[in-house]
Amino acid sequence: MAQISRRQFFLFAGSTLGTLGLSQFNIQRQADWYGKVLAKSTPRKLALLVGINNYPDKPPITPLRGCVNDVALQRHLLIHRFGFNPKDIYTLTDAQATRKGILEAFEEHLIKQAKPGDVVVYHYSGHGSRLSDPDPIVVEPGSKSGLNGTFVPVDATLPTGYPEKGGVVKDIMGHTLFLLMSALQTENFTAVLDSCYSGGATRDRRVRSRDGGMNLQISPEEKAYQQRWLSQLKLSGEEFVKRYREGVAKGVVLAATDPSQTAADARFNGFHAGAFTYLLTQYLWQQTSTPESAIAHATKHMLDADNQTPRYEVKVGSGYEKQPIYFINTPSSVANAVITEVKGNKATLWLGGLDLATIENGTVFTIIGAKRGSAGKVTLQSREGLIGIATVEEVVKPGTLLQKMD
Repeated sequence: MAQISRRQFFLFAGSTLGTLGLSQFNIQRQADWYGKVLAKSTPRKLALLVGINNYPDKPPITPLRGCVNDVALQRHLLIHRFGFNPKDIYTLTDAQATRKGILEAFEEHLIKQAKPGDVVVYHYSGHGSRLSDPDPIVVEPGSKSGLNGTFVPVDATLPTGYPEKGGVVKDIMGHTLFLLMSALQTENFTAVLDSCYSGGATRDRRVRSRDGGMNLQISPEEKAYQQRWLSQLKLSGEEFVKRYREGVAKGVVLAATDPSQTAADARFNGFHAGAFTYLLTQYLWQQTSTPESAIAHATKHMLDADNQTPRYEVKVGSGYEKQPIYFINTPSSVANAVITEVKGNKATLWLGGLDLATIENGTVFTIIGAKRGSAGKVTLQSREGLIGIATVEEVVKPGTLLQKMD
């Protein structure tokens, strides 16, 4: 069945109802009703993408090199493969990604805007850590470490005098993410976490782990924030503990590691990225997938040197691991690349769906969906990281998907 635009639909609906002798008032009421039906059939897609490379160096926190690229990898995938409107993707990178900035963006962009049935994606690439919690909501049975996994915002500076002196840091706890997920009105939520302890060509490698331990503690502000959300959600501490131990609050969590491992920030053929994010997004350009199959692919292709085991977790009893990835049933065609800009016969390409070791200057791409008999060829002239410059043989526009010729 051919699709019609919203404008065409209302013109058709109005003229049809008019022939039935209905008043203009009733026509408008019917149009409003049809509008609501259409809105329900096209859920909104919202994303918050966070990537931090430039951590402060006094006291030193090892800077990373691939986290901002992770944001670009995810953003292009969501727009061109999964149909997200660029205006509905909110990004925080480097200096923007403070504790306050991340939490406010989650609240304002995701919690306050997402309606039941909408699709929501949250991606975090940056350091993870493990800290002492002096007043834990959850005490795991048999746990002796007393440490909790955290995400490290750009302003989570180490105390002056560290490591000789301990103190408080502004990390965001996994418990806090659970509460924020619980506040979402939609079940169609996916978190992609590319940091250490996130489950809880030539390459050089850093790990996405900031120092932690018993001499560093979570901040009073973080504990107060958790208490605020417990109150807003009308959750007792006991009920929170029960739900937390059952599994994730909503949807799906795709994590770069199990709770005890570190995540690789690595170099791939001229650019840096999270090993997990790169494998995941590259695969999703090329395959129709579920969380289960995507994690299986990432695990299979993770290098032994990375020493990390990606994992997924879904809301208990939901079966979401076998649902379409990101809860989107009809993504765009599988592809290797996309045209992002056109000037004359030159096009800029995003090459996120490729193993870059398989291409070189002169590699030819075909336009997906090109009319039979048209040239439809795009020829790579140069590449810097994931961005290519190519010549085109016909009129093309940004957003055109490409397939590498064998």
